[in-house]
Amino acid sequence: MKRLILSLFVLFACISMQAKLLKVLAIGNSFSEDAVEQYLWELAAAQGDTLIIGNAYIPGCPIDRHLNDLETGKAEYAYRKIVDGKKTNTKDIDLKSIIEDERWDIISLQQASPNSGEPETYANLPKLKEKVLALATNKDVEIVWHLTWAYAHDATHEGFKKYGNDQRKMYDAILLSVRQELPKAGIKRIIPSGIAIQNMRKKIGDYLNRDGFHLSYSIGRYTAACTWCEFLTGKSVVGNPYHPQNIYADEALKAQKAAHKAFCQLPKIFLFAK
Repeated sequence: MKRLILSLFVLFACISMQAKLLKVLAIGNSFSEDAVEQYLWELAAAQGDTLIIGNAYIPGCPIDRHLNDLETGKAEYAYRKIVDGKKTNTKDIDLKSIIEDERWDIISLQQASPNSGEPETYANLPKLKEKVLALATNKDVEIVWHLTWAYAHDATHEGFKKYGNDQRKMYDAILLSVRQELPKAGIKRIIPSGIAIQNMRKKIGDYLNRDGFHLSYSIGRYTAACTWCEFLTGKSVVGNPYHPQNIYADEALKAQKAAHKAFCQLPKIFLFAK
């Protein structure tokens, strides 16, 4: 009996050591809303990990506007925060206050989707990263990049015209821009949501968007959340038992595999990413 109790104690201790508690902030827009505000907390919890998730949200916000708002102190963000699976929303708050709210372990940056495949629009990324790091209360915080997705083939978004209304052209342009511009900012790690979405499109068809550019409320958002979960926890998301009721188990597994495959593809796509 004593041996059994000791074995159980050791098992629980090992599980506890492996479990992660991470605080992650996305400085983004509606694409970070799609990726982190639903399913992500639950996926991590299902594998024994705990996340505190923040999203500094302005619709359609590009790098330059984030930088300008940080420099001027404009209070125009919605700060969505998820703690213990419960979401709060603080409106009309400045980015400095959001950054200083927690000792974030990871802070992600991203580009507005119409500009995501235009390298010249990344010029202020190094400066934005520098200013975010200066405000971070955790001096060991890591700044990472959220690689977003190309539009659906039938998208009517005005920004799609920049890419000839061609999904593949937009996707390749995003990869090229990130490959070219991230080293200039010294950002080495990537959350490959856009690659995972493209992988999932190959599996089920181009049905992951609700309006041509935002992700569907079900499988689209779930695929992005799977990608974030694997990135943050370092654990393969394949086989994670959590999926919402509106997604069948076999479909959830496809999304998990699409997300996991994206990480396998990263070294070939981005040679600087480690």
